[in-house]
Amino acid sequence: MTAELTANLDAARLARVISPLRRTLLTLTRNTEHLPDIPDAQIEIIRALSSRESVTSGELARRLGLNRSTVSNLLTVMEAETLIERRPHPGDRRRVEIRITARARDLFARFDSASGALVADAVTTLSRHDRDVLAAALPALERLREALARTTEETHEQFAPTYFATDPATIDAGAGSGPA
Repeated sequence: MTAELTANLDAARLARVISPLRRTLLTLTRNTEHLPDIPDAQIEIIRALSSRESVTSGELARRLGLNRSTVSNLLTVMEAETLIERRPHPGDRRRVEIRITARARDLFARFDSASGALVADAVTTLSRHDRDVLAAALPALERLREALARTTEETHEQFAPTYFATDPATIDAGAGSGPA
């Protein structure tokens, strides 16, 4: 069934193009804008936090489809680099809220602005047909990203350890994070 649905699409070729395209844009943006070498995973955390006032590390891990320990390690480094701050939850001191700092917001805004300008400049070198094809493909690429995100969430839920506590307050406080 999958082969029938993707007969007109070389999915492997698309996957081979997306990753280097993203890395190239990231590197070029950093160099052009003289941005610090923030790892891609940290940029995704900043992106996820930029649209929210605050979030817990458990919520962030679920949203990004990452292990809580991975997110915790990233947040520790990001806090040391003043990209995020952790604060006790006002209503539940066992929970910790994560917020991005003004510095991170500024870097993210500069990154988004510069990367958009770089793509706009590069697109002008393409033929009118290629520009039209790219414009028409954007909604499909956004839906593809959403489909992949759903797959990530489903896979994460499917393979998540079952011994973890289900109360988010205890998860984010570190209690119930493993076998007794």
